[in-house]
Amino acid sequence: MIEVGALRALRSVAALGTLARAADELGFTASAVSQQIKRLERQIGMPVLAPAGRGVVLTPAGQAVVDSSLEVFQALERCAEAARSVAEGAPRGVLRVAAFSTGIRGLLAPVHPRLLRRYPDLRLHITEQDPDQALHSVEAGTADLALLHDADGLPVPLSPALSRRLVHTDLGDVVMAETHPLARAEPPLDGVDLAGHAWVTSPPGTVCHQWFRRVFAGLPEEPDVRHLVDDFSTQLSLVASGEVVALIPRLARPPVAEELVVRPLRRPPTREVHAAWRRSAESSPAIRAVLTELGSAGIHAGHVDERAGDTHGVVGGEERQRGGDLGEAR
Repeated sequence: MIEVGALRALRSVAALGTLARAADELGFTASAVSQQIKRLERQIGMPVLAPAGRGVVLTPAGQAVVDSSLEVFQALERCAEAARSVAEGAPRGVLRVAAFSTGIRGLLAPVHPRLLRRYPDLRLHITEQDPDQALHSVEAGTADLALLHDADGLPVPLSPALSRRLVHTDLGDVVMAETHPLARAEPPLDGVDLAGHAWVTSPPGTVCHQWFRRVFAGLPEEPDVRHLVDDFSTQLSLVASGEVVALIPRLARPPVAEELVVRPLRRPPTREVHAAWRRSAESSPAIRAVLTELGSAGIHAGHVDERAGDTHGVVGGEERQRGGDLGEAR
């Protein structure tokens, strides 16, 4: 009989390429993972891994085992979720959530207190991970739920074993000093309004820099970028000088000082945030509880009071003016 632990170790090695990385993910030593693989090879009577440089690759037999193992883990998870659902579907136990930093601060943190009050037997274990890593964690079984944001408007591709749900749509606004000429422009702003002004923006290669370039697409002049700064709090500090303006996602925006104003764009850049989980965990009361809270909390893109220039992002059912304490995006 093949041991489930050995099967999980092989899947992790196959995904990560080395015994050391698999050991880190599974919380074992590399020696322990190696012993699990050797037991698996004895159980099936043939090698499942072969050396390749500093890492390892699957043998044909190993690939066949990995390909067949998905059904095993799905069946095991369905058994576990059925057991958890017996007590009237009450969420309980530990739900492991992997999410990017802004998703944690702007989406999970606001609903966390209500989850604790409503479901005292449920505990969230939240780990900060980039979308690709979070997706791998869910697929590998080291996380139960992931929050993913799309990349430049393209949703993160999912395997057939996963499900997803849209939980948030984020927009970008322009932030400037109240003494800046743009503060007196009639909102919403467009590319023509923004041309000729100096900017601080996120470095090339980031989603926010892609947003920035998209705003100026089709305009004859290149934007005047004075500063490249990844931290949005630092961007706002430079904006307060009155020299530059910034394009900042609502979900990522730190508290906006009184001397700054926020203006919406006519065609704002957007990104979608999805929750993803394994199909075999569809009946999980804990996952359903978190998804319900994210959906019922009124977490949407928010709206802009064009007269005052304030953004009202709805977080946890309560309006939080001037961007709220939603942290920085990555």
